[in-house]
Amino acid sequence: MYKKILVPTDGSEAAEKEVEKVGDLLAEDGEIIILSVASELTPHQFQSKEDIDKLNQSFLDEAQFNVDKMKAKFDPNLNITTKVLVGFPAETIVKVAEEEDVGLIAISSSGKGRVTKFFIGSVAEKVIHSFKKDVLLVH
Repeated sequence: MYKKILVPTDGSEAAEKEVEKVGDLLAEDGEIIILSVASELTPHQFQSKEDIDKLNQSFLDEAQFNVDKMKAKFDPNLNITTKVLVGFPAETIVKVAEEEDVGLIAISSSGKGRVTKFFIGSVAEKVIHSFKKDVLLVH
């Protein structure tokens, strides 16, 4: 049983499978932290700052939607915190896990798509190799 469990989500169906596994692993007085990491674009000479700001806000809105959607799938009697942060997913997930002193990260092994995974690498794989405590890889 874990006192704190971090559940990252990208809004994919695969990420929602984590819900089924996590509730049984949580200590009676434990906490689940649901995290979604939003991307952030920086303007360059061919794009207006206003357009980039709108895109960045849409990334934040999507991340908030993702954590709210996942939270709704858990038993409402559980102690659940949600977080939306901007950054690189794997690094941000591990940083939050370390700052919050979680005992387990429950992460899906596949998310948005195989093409993305091919080009940027698997977030789950990076988390497994970076986090020094337990990681539950949900398929």
